Amino acid sequence: MKSALPVTLPGYDRASLTPGIVHIGLGNFHRAHMAVYLDDLMSMGLAQDWAILGAGVRAPDAQMRDALIAQDCLSTIIELDPKGRTARRVGAMTGFIEVQPDNAALIKAMADPAIRIVSLTVTEGGYFINAATGQFDPEAADIRHDATHPSAPKTAFGAILAALRARKSSGTPPFTVLSCDNLPGNGHVTQSAIVGLARLSDAGFADWVQANVAFPNGMVDRITPATGPRERAMAAEFGLADDPVPVTCEPFRQWVLEDHFPLGRPPLEKVGVTFTADVHAYEAMKIRILNGGHATIAYPGGLLDVDYVHEAMANPLISGLLDKVEREEIIPYVAPVPDTDLNAYYDLIRDRFSNPQIADTERRLCFDGSNRQPKFIIPSLRDALEAGGKIHGLALVSALWCRYCAGVTDSGAVIAPNDPDWASLQPLSLAAKSDPSVWISQKAIYGETGQNPRFAAAFAAALNALWADGTAKTLQRYLGG
Repeated sequence: MKSALPVTLPGYDRASLTPGIVHIGLGNFHRAHMAVYLDDLMSMGLAQDWAILGAGVRAPDAQMRDALIAQDCLSTIIELDPKGRTARRVGAMTGFIEVQPDNAALIKAMADPAIRIVSLTVTEGGYFINAATGQFDPEAADIRHDATHPSAPKTAFGAILAALRARKSSGTPPFTVLSCDNLPGNGHVTQSAIVGLARLSDAGFADWVQANVAFPNGMVDRITPATGPRERAMAAEFGLADDPVPVTCEPFRQWVLEDHFPLGRPPLEKVGVTFTADVHAYEAMKIRILNGGHATIAYPGGLLDVDYVHEAMANPLISGLLDKVEREEIIPYVAPVPDTDLNAYYDLIRDRFSNPQIADTERRLCFDGSNRQPKFIIPSLRDALEAGGKIHGLALVSALWCRYCAGVTDSGAVIAPNDPDWASLQPLSLAAKSDPSVWISQKAIYGETGQNPRFAAAFAAALNALWADGTAKTLQRYLGG
């Protein structure tokens, strides 16, 4: 019988840990990112009072809670280095708060004076921001509910406000709210959502939150594929076949933060976290080059029936599109970043995308374009238009997304719904086949950029070519100049 591969276990006494952080949104990314940094600190004998309490506000979060509670809140993290896989059990989380419709248990936990940071990974689309205006959307249904039922909120932001209100009443200083999502100015976006929600029911309390609660900006980075049979089979190779929620990830990780934590923080600089006032520069670089790069290779891969990201990178048409768009239309408009060569950073991104061990799927990259395009592609397009630069590559990327939303690949295979707004996007995509302006008239996605005549012409030409000639020939024509 083949023996299991070795697994690194926590090198500290977990029984001695005490919680200092509540984290809302226990997905793969958090467990392979923040939890790993804290696990590293705890292995050094540090941050013993900064253990994590997991939390969630959605029904699927209860399933994750059940899985993790059953294994004492240990997470299996498998690093997929092309030179060989390694596994560790991360023990930085010591509990998982019960998931309830009114979030009473979560509110009580966050009101505890021992909790000094509340962190979030609720995805790019979970911040109730109108994509066209960039502002908080007070009309969202869950926001309206929380505004009228502040003691029984549905959202993470409503629960945070209820806990802050309890701390204010008891004289307990407010915790720091730390977004770990891929958003430009994620701290400012989180503050806008939380203060905006508070203002709907109590303007005075909203002013207090604005004046007293810290919302540091941060940039986070690590590729963490979704968990499926392949990832569970890997866990079994390490003797962990009973773990239903193992996480696989690339070896690379990065975290850049503003140092604004009034109640203190773990000494994360000791494990590679960068603290700087220039977070905005790092995050703009990452969001445009990496996330924009993902969006660039996603839809041609999806239309050409490519399953995995590393396979897309091995396709000369898709990788050629990425190179040309990045070097001609994205990187020229990325502001300088301290101690960073942008072209070298892009070369690193290419290597990371090409790692065959990750087996990240094209379908995952294609998901939620209605939230990701306005954040990862449209800003670069807007800057290129304002500068009078090249835009045909970015217009093609947008047209590829539109074509993908028609729901069928070039070979005729059906694309299963892959966006929260798929029901409205698919008919728009089909209508755009005869009138491309229908697609870019979506104000919530394109804003005023959709009305730019130069972009409209480039988009229409690209979309018409995709329908007439297919993805491969359209990419060949673009790469040929």
